[in-house]
Amino acid sequence: MPASDCIFCKIIAGKIPSKKIFEDSKVIGILDINPISEGHTLVIPKKHYETIDGVPDGEMGAIFGAVKKVVLKLRAKLEPDGFSVIQNNNEAAGQAIPHFHIHVIPRKEGDDLFALNPGQPASDEQLDELVQKLED
Repeated sequence: MPASDCIFCKIIAGKIPSKKIFEDSKVIGILDINPISEGHTLVIPKKHYETIDGVPDGEMGAIFGAVKKVVLKLRAKLEPDGFSVIQNNNEAAGQAIPHFHIHVIPRKEGDDLFALNPGQPASDEQLDELVQKLED
């Protein structure tokens, strides 16, 4: 998707309103309009990258630094019991807008929103085969 058609790029350019809670020279943090919980925030780089593999290595520090600042702000103001920090890539993984972004979701004990449940245990042989497949 070209950046000119991207809803997040339009938000960053001020063409679409948002509820901004964080901004620096490289990143914005806006409240999600379909929040999973109170304070659900999207941390979005101002430059258009569709997925994590398109983000230059030098940009990651600024993006995750902004995630930490958003977490600290939400913790101080909303006092959640924890956070889920989620980043989806491509439609198959649940990415609805093709502009790299990170969800910061405040959680309360027992909120039953969602959880990553462990899969079936892998055998040593399966893990060894996978390590070999992933070797350089």
